[in-house]
Amino acid sequence: MIESSQNKIIKEIKSLSEKKYRDRTNTFIADGLRFVSEIPESMKVEKMIFSDGFAAKNDISRYMKRCECYVVSNRLFKEISETENPQGIMAVCQKINFDAEEIIKDGGFYIIAEEMNDPGNLGTVIRTAYAAGADGIVLSKGSVDLYNPKVLRSTMGAVFKIPIIQNADLEYITSVMKSKNINVYAAHLKGNTYHYDLDLKGGCAFMLGNEARGLSDKAAKMCDRLVKIPMPGGAESLNASVAAAVLIYEAVRQRHEF
Repeated sequence: MIESSQNKIIKEIKSLSEKKYRDRTNTFIADGLRFVSEIPESMKVEKMIFSDGFAAKNDISRYMKRCECYVVSNRLFKEISETENPQGIMAVCQKINFDAEEIIKDGGFYIIAEEMNDPGNLGTVIRTAYAAGADGIVLSKGSVDLYNPKVLRSTMGAVFKIPIIQNADLEYITSVMKSKNINVYAAHLKGNTYHYDLDLKGGCAFMLGNEARGLSDKAAKMCDRLVKIPMPGGAESLNASVAAAVLIYEAVRQRHEF
């Protein structure tokens, strides 16, 4: 059992709280029983860490068939976990990187985020897009790191279930989408069309902007049309994840029969 915070495994786990180290190693941490249980078989798990308490109450031998496993003291596990109430189980996983040509297809439905910075917002958008059956999500350069622990927790495991392109060049992405007959709509306060007046039965994508600044002019010009959500109450804007949900579920309404 590992009890020292100077152990190299413990130091590695702590380092993964930083984006630069996650990028350098191409790995991230899945923390918690539910989150670990959602890890797909296709994803490589490098190692798993268990608290002494978890290992005493659960059979961890099944995890040993998949990767290296380590037991650490309860005190040390609390030190390395970023959750308020650690469950005693975490995994170090390799990231999965998707290519635009792989996931963008004729007739598909996508969400594009330009420099979305709030971890909770991004996580909620991912969870909502997955629930709605979207075919993929695109994150521009300058967006919050997909593997930020707060983003991961907010997705409730959906991050493993929908393809996500990171650090994307939006000019390239929109050109690929248009070549696949996908209309790209910008969520924009200057829109002259309400979202429910769009025909979303064919290929479509919604582009959402930064929480504070909205979409850049450059990104807006890449889109086929600027669209808006009615706000008769007089608010200037909606929370990014709320706006995304409204747009996403209008597409669901049109694209599916219930």
